[in-house]
Amino acid sequence: MSIRLLPPQAEDAGALLAFELSNRAYFEHWINARPEAYYRLDAVREAIGAAAGEAQADAGYQYLIWRGDEIVGRINLRGVERRYFHKAELGYRIGEAHAGQGIASQALADLRELAFGELGLARLEATVRPANPGSLKVLQRNGFTVFGKAEKSMLLHGQWHDLWHMACRSPHIRFQ
Repeated sequence: MSIRLLPPQAEDAGALLAFELSNRAYFEHWINARPEAYYRLDAVREAIGAAAGEAQADAGYQYLIWRGDEIVGRINLRGVERRYFHKAELGYRIGEAHAGQGIASQALADLRELAFGELGLARLEATVRPANPGSLKVLQRNGFTVFGKAEKSMLLHGQWHDLWHMACRSPHIRFQ
């Protein structure tokens, strides 16, 4: 399986909206529903522009996961903190038709290489619900370990859920 991580471009707006719409119900199983405005072409174009601005400011990096000419997922780094920490928060999602095929694991491996190489980050952090074993395995396969647990800390679909906080460190930096 060959995938590519590419920052979203203006010309991707239509394909990105189609990806979000076709996976809306699937994603909303894992996250609270987004407002209707999120699913409009002008909103997607605006979000692509905002993503470019975040990358320019070294505040965050978003990537579309492409397989051939199809968007199969998204992966991003948010909240980049350079001073003292050199870290970012990881997020990702894979379309329902492509889940369980190793795409998330490969995309995260590729993103780690980029984050710890070109972007010069020292640490990536992620938050996962223990009730999401697929995502937990993806993170563990990519060197993430649990550094904290927060009980009943996320309200999703009217119920409180536990969260695990996980992190991995750059293999290129010697930590003492």
